[in-house]
Amino acid sequence: MTPQQTTVGPQGHRARRSARRPLPRTVHVLVAARAVNRLGAFTLPFLAVTLVEQLGASVTVAGWVLAGFGLATIPSRLLGGRLSDRFGARATITLGLCGTAVAQLGVAASSSLGQAVVAAVVLGLVFEVYEPASQSLVADVTPADQRPAAYGLLAAAMAAAGMGAGLVAAALARVDLRWLFVVDALTCLACAAVVLALLPGRSLAPVPNPRGSTRGRSPWRDPRLLAMLGAGTAFAVTYLQITIALPLTLSSRGLEPALLGLLLTVSAATLTAGQPLLRRTVLGRDPFVAMAVGYAILGAGLLANGFATTTWSFVAATVVWSIGDLLLLGHAWSLVAALAPDGSRGRYLAAHGLSWGIAAVGAPLVGTQLLERFGPTTTWVAIAAVAAALSLLQPWLRVTFRRLEAAPSG
Repeated sequence: MTPQQTTVGPQGHRARRSARRPLPRTVHVLVAARAVNRLGAFTLPFLAVTLVEQLGASVTVAGWVLAGFGLATIPSRLLGGRLSDRFGARATITLGLCGTAVAQLGVAASSSLGQAVVAAVVLGLVFEVYEPASQSLVADVTPADQRPAAYGLLAAAMAAAGMGAGLVAAALARVDLRWLFVVDALTCLACAAVVLALLPGRSLAPVPNPRGSTRGRSPWRDPRLLAMLGAGTAFAVTYLQITIALPLTLSSRGLEPALLGLLLTVSAATLTAGQPLLRRTVLGRDPFVAMAVGYAILGAGLLANGFATTTWSFVAATVVWSIGDLLLLGHAWSLVAALAPDGSRGRYLAAHGLSWGIAAVGAPLVGTQLLERFGPTTTWVAIAAVAAALSLLQPWLRVTFRRLEAAPSG
């Protein structure tokens, strides 16, 4: 089944009927577990601020540390994809969450910049292990025509939990930034406990890979996946500036870094409130139209960050870029899951997810260097221009997908 058939085309009516069926229990369990984890997932936006304000690092050094973290997430995600395909989602998710908790505690306990650097790199090495397993689990237990709804539910639940996360972050950031990492570690362990208790391991075993079948085919030989990886990397570099350039922009304009917690809460509220409306529009059914419009609105909100100077102007900008984010939710995951042969979804989703690892290396350097050399306004104008380019790219990407689907995949 092609990605387009999961969302648009002559099967659209059947897909809408299918979307009304209840999602599998496994999806709901995973959504609940990840929501628990999301309650504490607010540390990365504050990592650069912690390094600068509590450990004496310069903005440039903080950028290099975040780049080291991002570089470490690349093998982390690839490992997670392989472990998921070989040992199953339950074991992989549990291992990744526990490893992340240990590394977060290491960051919190660091008393010097050197210790924090080591802890940040270790955190990167385990940070993405559970992500491909979570994404492939949704695809493995959900019919293709229900995947956009399943991924949308996962994103909506994490956004709802993010509202609480933002409030906790705003409170803890005023006390001691290190407590953010401690609470994040505790929620990782709680999420792992939910997975172990409620996800039956026998139903989540990896799909067998018979000799001579197409299962296990390398995603690197699929040009459709490579096209998605390229577009996804550009998006990730752009989006990560919300956690890198935005807190530093707030500080440069005389606002407390803790304001970021409020902005993340506003973003989560926007994503949660917009979910029902999205499902009732054509934008929720056509991935390329949704992504084109989403990138355009995202770019407008990011551009507004460059001219905001007060709390309320940053809040207004956040609402705008969050509406763009809403239109982008879940579509890339659904498209990539539809490309993958049985038994290879973990590796396909891990390969596509490398866009975030690559961006995690480049985005801190891009954001911090732009801020130091040109200031906040020019930085956000440049970031918004990338989002606008991605919007214009979507019609070409649709045509490319159709052409590559018609060609032999090798």
